[in-house]
Amino acid sequence: MKFIILGRNLEVTPGLRAAVEDKIGKLAKYFNPDTEVHVTLSVEKERQKIEVTIPVKGNIIRSEQVSNDMYVSIDLVEEIIERQLKKYKAKIVDKQQGAGSFSKMYVENDYMEDEDIKIVRTKKFDIKPMYAEDACIQMELLGHNFFVFINAETDQVNVVYKRKGDTYGLIEPEV
Repeated sequence: MKFIILGRNLEVTPGLRAAVEDKIGKLAKYFNPDTEVHVTLSVEKERQKIEVTIPVKGNIIRSEQVSNDMYVSIDLVEEIIERQLKKYKAKIVDKQQGAGSFSKMYVENDYMEDEDIKIVRTKKFDIKPMYAEDACIQMELLGHNFFVFINAETDQVNVVYKRKGDTYGLIEPEV
């Protein structure tokens, strides 16, 4: 695995670099040696945050963890990614297309899936044209984490969502 480690408001010391490469390196058994792992370490007030992104063909495997200790965050993020890899193996690896990014051992190993994804509720509603800011207000009024709407400026289906720190995100299709 090839590590790309960045620090935000933090100097990436040799000790931190070694901890990341050692702990996240345990995931190497799942990937080909040339797989890139993007790691961002950051400090905001008392929060020690690690973000790990592993782009693989057709998918992105990502996790972020926050704690009071960067080494604890590193341990947590490795466990989460490994759990994701085992739980969603059948969906992550399409043996004809996406398997090239993963090691042969990972593709061939049968992990027991703890639980399947089950859709327990389907909801239908009218989608009305509105501006993104209005969609954010509507989302807040409904008490939801996201809201689907037709963007009045582009006539495309968009999604606004609530992010950490009381900020908002907008998802719009690429045309």
